[in-house]
Amino acid sequence: MTADRLLDADEVAAMLHVPVRWVRDATRDGRLPVVRLGRYCRYDRADVLGWVEAQKCSGRATTFRSRVPVPRGGTN
Repeated sequence: MTADRLLDADEVAAMLHVPVRWVRDATRDGRLPVVRLGRYCRYDRADVLGWVEAQKCSGRATTFRSRVPVPRGGTN
């Protein structure tokens, strides 16, 4: 595959490991960068990879409870 070749929805879905329907929905919603060629939608690999980088966010520190609360006896 050459670097300047545009990708179709199937190739983007395989690259991102998501369903093709998600790619089409994200394109329709304007979330995913797209090149429109008439009625066809194609994707620039560099734009998609840049979009993926922009989606990254830092994780939160996870705190674990030192003990797990035990439910009190009795039924309602």
